[in-house]
Amino acid sequence: MFSLPIIEKNQYIYNVNSAINDFPEKGSTVVVGMSGGVDSTLVTMLLKDHGCNVIGATMSLWNNDLPIIPKRNAAWNSCYRPDEAASIELCKKFCNEQGFEHYTINVGDVYKREVLEYFKTEYRSGHTPNPCIMCNPTVKFGAFIDGIKKAGIDFDYFCTGHYAKLANPQKPVVQGWNFAKIVDGKYEYPFLIANAEDDTKDQTYFLYRIPSEVLQKVRFPLGNYTKKQVFELASKRNLAAAEKAESQDFLPPEYIEMLFSDKHPIAGDIVDVDGNVLGRHKGIEFYTIGQRRGLSVSSSVPLYVSEIDAKRNRIVLGTNDSLLADGLYASNWVWPNNFAPEKSFYANVKIRLATPQVHALIEPCTEKGNGFYKVIFDKPVRAVAPGQSVVIYIDGMIVGGGIITQGIPHE
Repeated sequence: MFSLPIIEKNQYIYNVNSAINDFPEKGSTVVVGMSGGVDSTLVTMLLKDHGCNVIGATMSLWNNDLPIIPKRNAAWNSCYRPDEAASIELCKKFCNEQGFEHYTINVGDVYKREVLEYFKTEYRSGHTPNPCIMCNPTVKFGAFIDGIKKAGIDFDYFCTGHYAKLANPQKPVVQGWNFAKIVDGKYEYPFLIANAEDDTKDQTYFLYRIPSEVLQKVRFPLGNYTKKQVFELASKRNLAAAEKAESQDFLPPEYIEMLFSDKHPIAGDIVDVDGNVLGRHKGIEFYTIGQRRGLSVSSSVPLYVSEIDAKRNRIVLGTNDSLLADGLYASNWVWPNNFAPEKSFYANVKIRLATPQVHALIEPCTEKGNGFYKVIFDKPVRAVAPGQSVVIYIDGMIVGGGIITQGIPHE
């Protein structure tokens, strides 16, 4: 591997003065996307104290396509769940107590098409999808906002409880980049998502596909708060939501196999990197890159899913070293104001939420096809999974992201 030049702080244009106030102006009307959890509930109170006119809105996602299975001892801890009506009622009750209007917006059909069907199709193609990343631009910051407008609700800003910030630098982020639009004879630079104060709860990776024009009317009031501070503020206010478990999955684990029951899974071989058959898999849709548990294969050394070969319906296992990658290829990119860089540049990237940013070279890769980019890491990265996203950060700001199509094995 080669050593890439380090990106020094302030080498690029972005600085703290580019960060915008994540609270809307006093007196503005704001719609808060509420889930019933502590984050969005506290946001309503912070905005009220700030002097905003607050309206609550909750998405209805459950479309009854899946049968109701016996409830566990605790409430379903996911976004898409059969008992969503209980959470909606809690949001309504809270808003009524605070004197806020509340609306329920049904986006179940869009969620089914853009998230659930996408999730199934990607897994059956041997990819590892991220449903939250697709939900945000198409549902939460797409169909949900559209539904609010169609309901005749007039508002200035849409706010959520995400841990993220916004930036609006008034110069190109990288020298030579010109992703500003000319509006009324003036340059108009796009709003960019920036890292939250709380690194442990930062959700920017999930938000990178939200279009620039939508971000103009979005605010993230919790961007400067830590999760600990949020719980402390919620407890001081005696908010019942402070006792509610946080949503962890987009779908309860009990429903995963049920979601795939519309087609019979096709079993196939589990092989090692040399093609030797080690066992049988139950269907490639139930495996992901880096997986170790549930393989039903005996070995003297730990084995992991290193490749999902959809064409030959095989799961390939290898050692931990086989998961290392020197880089990746990605397509289906989104850029601020749809500006696509034509030259190579250096930045930091994330290939999943739970891993830290790594330094990399990003370069156009026309030999793979239009819209493809190649990302070369400064140091090898573990478990690059096709279907996941690579998100580009410069000085704490997201300047683009795409869907991983292929990893480049470590040599």
